[in-house]
Amino acid sequence: MLCIILFCVVVESKDGTISVASAFAGHQEAVQDRDHRFLTKAVEEAYRGVECGDGGPFGAVVVCNDEVVVSCHNMVLKHTDPTAHAEVTAIREACKKLGKIELSDCEIYASCEPCPMCFGAVHLSRIKRLVYGAKAEAAIAIGFDDFIADALRGTGYYQKASMEIKKADGNGALIAEQVFEKTKEKFQMY
Repeated sequence: MLCIILFCVVVESKDGTISVASAFAGHQEAVQDRDHRFLTKAVEEAYRGVECGDGGPFGAVVVCNDEVVVSCHNMVLKHTDPTAHAEVTAIREACKKLGKIELSDCEIYASCEPCPMCFGAVHLSRIKRLVYGAKAEAAIAIGFDDFIADALRGTGYYQKASMEIKKADGNGALIAEQVFEKTKEKFQMY
């Protein structure tokens, strides 16, 4: 049998407000300090990328067991690659360095709220924790329009993308769907 004993102190102030101090307060402060340290590295990386002319002001750090695995910045301009966002670049580099495609023992710190593409990459890599600094609106305010969800839905600051999106039908759809059935035994992902 597992017993957990929690120690809490309830304090009532002169103005009548009540606060609770727990034994976990020290732990919460340690996590906050740790998050601040790694988020600061992500922000420093964002500045570094702008100074180098590599891309926009975005940085990301992948951490495993309190150690920085990689620290990357946006590389869109350097690589002439619209997918080379800081988070995607950091995930690619961390996977290479660790020799695996699944990063469930890692965390990622991003200087800005990830766009849907980057969030998708974080999700697909199975990263266990995401901490970000600035809200997406800070990037939008200076002209970044990478917020795909709004573009697809035509909501928010940007209007619907002028791209046609269509699911194939007929033989095109059939052969594309068959590839999954015909190769499923070769891919036991996780």
